[in-house]
Amino acid sequence: MWQKIGELVQQPTGHKAFIPASFPPKGSLVLSPSLEIKLGEAMRVIGKLDGISQLLPDKDFFLLMFVRKEAASSSQIEGTQATMANAIEANVLPRSAQAPDVEDILCYIRALNYGLERFQTLPISVRFIRELHDKLMRGARATQHPFPGEFRYTQNWIGGTSPATARFVPPPPAEVPRCLGEIEKFIHAKKDGYPPLLKAALLHAQFETIHPFTDGNGRTGRLLITLFLWQEKLLELPLLYLSDFFRKNQNLYYERLQGYHSNPARVDLWLDFFLEGVIATGNSAIQVASSIIHIRETDMAKIHKLGKAAASTAVEILRNLFRQPIIDTTKIQEWTNVKTRAGAKKIIDRFIDLGILTPRNPMQTYRKLYEYHAYLQLFQADEQK
Repeated sequence: MWQKIGELVQQPTGHKAFIPASFPPKGSLVLSPSLEIKLGEAMRVIGKLDGISQLLPDKDFFLLMFVRKEAASSSQIEGTQATMANAIEANVLPRSAQAPDVEDILCYIRALNYGLERFQTLPISVRFIRELHDKLMRGARATQHPFPGEFRYTQNWIGGTSPATARFVPPPPAEVPRCLGEIEKFIHAKKDGYPPLLKAALLHAQFETIHPFTDGNGRTGRLLITLFLWQEKLLELPLLYLSDFFRKNQNLYYERLQGYHSNPARVDLWLDFFLEGVIATGNSAIQVASSIIHIRETDMAKIHKLGKAAASTAVEILRNLFRQPIIDTTKIQEWTNVKTRAGAKKIIDRFIDLGILTPRNPMQTYRKLYEYHAYLQLFQADEQK
């Protein structure tokens, strides 16, 4: 296992900054037997997830829900208070009624979708990372000016009130181009002996060590995990999102990243933590996917008991509920040929009678929302843990 990722170097301004060594360090990355076993288990889980994901109908609808959960979890790590449900509500509520901080999540969704689409013309690269950051930070909450899409030209630090008192000081701005260039070469190196999962783990840790932007480094780095794994075709659908695991184990997440660039470097502990996250997240996604299939079959059976004309409309509404599980009467009107709110309300009442929809806030009379509770709960049951 590598013993050194870089070293602290005294700077003219009086503080010490971490200067990464050439990446990846020379010498092979030898895994302990326990890490080898964990890597094998992680790959087994990914294979199982890939298999069950192929059984999902309307795959893009369900993918959007996984993306929303990832966006909420990653944003919450950075202090965002809005939830996944708030992001879904934003599609039916006017801007003035939306939750504070929800724009953070919406920007993350926009950036991830942009990255998945951008793959068609540009692989992950320094340019790709800049574009991703631009989409992520333009309009999002920031602790300081984020300069969307621009690498920093000043020294940043983590913890403390200045570089002199910081917990960690990333490399000076002049080192950033060299460090990111090495990451780009690492991403595209073929036959280098690094399994994709370990490569994703090292990519994230090295990116966070470089901290190339003034703000948004954590969110950008977590986006890169998902995008890299999909680029490597480990999954047919990009359903493996680790931010929820990182959020639930936030202190350990930061501790393991800190240990990655300590001296001696504890790369083994970071890899162990990352693989544990893959296993836990993969198993959770498998359970969610299996439950989606069951819920869909159950509720489709309820709908098919309606009259033929009513069932046709109801089937289309149910399909859309898997994409947008929080609705109002206006949304029903968009999905159907119903012209009046009263007609849309009758349809909602029918879905309530079927046990599919429930009022989101029964006491609310103005701008009333309804939710596909059983489905929504699959994604948010542990959101606040």
